[in-house]
Amino acid sequence: MALASLADYATFLAVIDEGSLTFAATRLGRSLQSVSRSLARLEDDLGVELVSRTTRRLHPTPAGLEFAGRIRLALTTIDAAREDLLASDRRLAGTIRIGTSSLFGPEFVTPVLSQFLARNPEIDLELVLSDERVDLVAEKLDFAVRIGNLPDSNLRTRRIGGLSWAVFASPAYLAAHGRPEHPQELSRHECVLRASDDDRWAFGGNKKRIEVHGRFRSESAAARNAAVASGFGIGLAPLWQVRRLIDQGIVEQILVGHEPPPIPLQIVWPTRGAGAMPRRVRAAIDFLVARLSALRI
Repeated sequence: MALASLADYATFLAVIDEGSLTFAATRLGRSLQSVSRSLARLEDDLGVELVSRTTRRLHPTPAGLEFAGRIRLALTTIDAAREDLLASDRRLAGTIRIGTSSLFGPEFVTPVLSQFLARNPEIDLELVLSDERVDLVAEKLDFAVRIGNLPDSNLRTRRIGGLSWAVFASPAYLAAHGRPEHPQELSRHECVLRASDDDRWAFGGNKKRIEVHGRFRSESAAARNAAVASGFGIGLAPLWQVRRLIDQGIVEQILVGHEPPPIPLQIVWPTRGAGAMPRRVRAAIDFLVARLSALRI
């Protein structure tokens, strides 16, 4: 079998991040068979099993997990060196309008775009923050970073990865009402809900839906998370939104291992007909995908 290439190493990281050959293939824009062969080639070259395969999902072996951690920074450095070389050869110029959500954008997208601007002094960026699924063409957006499953549309997509969920509650609430050990127990607890939700939360790989109830509702993620921190009940949120609250001991993560499947994170852009995507837009998308996928959010 041929020696492993840099592409095989990158494929291995995508498999680790996604937990699935299928999702890794979608993220990389490759066939399932190609990704499987790439992983097998790397394992054969190293003589070590990196991923344990079962009928339902993939799990990194201890050796694979350690190996992934050591090569991730190296591959990111190689990608950055390549981007620097290309940027020095052909300068990018013009304005790019990008859409993203009001919470995720400032925390994760803005720092990456700041790096992109530093590398491309002739680029201007406008970041449009909205939690609504705005019309990209009507808003004159070149592309948008979106979270969640997307409805069928004519938009082109590029998957970045998946965002983990967290079920959480304040120490005071858990002391007063007990700590649930299984999702089914949530039906006996107060939960903090999104106003537009159908009062059922999906858990586990089979997405089993558990009926929940609560007296506090809001469309605002910030308001819901603050309500949980204040002891109003149990919340469900993307882990990145509440990581600081968990680290500070303001809330505690519960039902670990029972969380819903990861939330898709992707970039979308409108079909341009016969016109090619401007090089500055393609470069910004490539930069965001490389940086955000390396963060393991």
